[in-house]
Amino acid sequence: MDGQSSPDDPQVSFEGRDRMHYDQDGRRWQHSATYFRGEHTNYYPKDRSLSAPWCIREYIAKGLMPDEPLFTRQSTVVAFGSCFAHHISHYLHQRGFNVPTRRNGVTYVAEMGDGLVNTYALRQQFEWAWLNKAPTVNVWHGDDLVALEFDETVRQATTALFDSADAFIITLGLSEVWYDEPTGEVFWRAVPTHDYDPARHKFRLATYEENVANLAAIVELIRDRRPQAEIVLTLSPIPLTATFRPIPCVVADSESKALLRAAVGHILRETGDDRLRYFPAYEIVQRFFNHPYVHDRTHVHRHVVDFAMSVFERYYCDTGLTDEELFERFQHAQELDRVVALEGHKAVPSFKVGPR
Repeated sequence: MDGQSSPDDPQVSFEGRDRMHYDQDGRRWQHSATYFRGEHTNYYPKDRSLSAPWCIREYIAKGLMPDEPLFTRQSTVVAFGSCFAHHISHYLHQRGFNVPTRRNGVTYVAEMGDGLVNTYALRQQFEWAWLNKAPTVNVWHGDDLVALEFDETVRQATTALFDSADAFIITLGLSEVWYDEPTGEVFWRAVPTHDYDPARHKFRLATYEENVANLAAIVELIRDRRPQAEIVLTLSPIPLTATFRPIPCVVADSESKALLRAAVGHILRETGDDRLRYFPAYEIVQRFFNHPYVHDRTHVHRHVVDFAMSVFERYYCDTGLTDEELFERFQHAQELDRVVALEGHKAVPSFKVGPR
């Protein structure tokens, strides 16, 4: 039965003992009332849901976004983490926001800001900067595979950077880690071939408990040193390129992401910190497009990234982007998604590959 309701109206009503009516996307539906489904049930979007002007507010932003934008162009936003962090920092930098980790500098979080792919690597940078605590063996390497020293000049620059931050945007990437067995210390990424020692370098999956502990330590440090800073956690939608486990990579990636997403959910529920939030980049890419990835099924199409970042801009950034403009961008991205389905990946614009 059709109705005239909007997502702001009460969603459920009971009629009799065996039927329940609920409103979704301006239409009334019914299903069995055998089980109580709550008074504030949020339903998974249908195909028709994505054509509703309120779909972003209802299916992406609800209960997650700040009431008012948090960042002005004068805010110092420190953004780093997994490879999707590059898109976040680039988007904000291009729009005139102060993102020092986007500019070349002496800190490793600027130089390698989209290569810190596990929660151990992220925690190491905060503890090194603020506690002067460094690994006992070198588990940090640059893109050229050269070991990065625990240089005091770099550490002090990192401390100054963190001390200036009004906001931290931290992107989590994966749970699979290489580590040094005698010390237990974890590498940023894999072990360079010229350094690999099978007697001491091992591989494993970081557990849910470990990821929770690492995130809790990061949040605690930020709250101790920058108590008023906003913290935005996000999960990279870019999957594992390969796994070193004896299972298919798609299965390993699913478990890796699930561990991180569950850990983030735990931290948000348990801390009760109103300056700690989750931005659903992973869910936007995975759930709102049919063909979000380019031909390698790893990197995200430009129009999908642009829409995800437009959602971030609308709710976090004081740029004046309206709901109407955001919905127009979503419709445009959806149209390009259909073009990919009909004409292939090359039929839509791609990112230019160039220096960071």
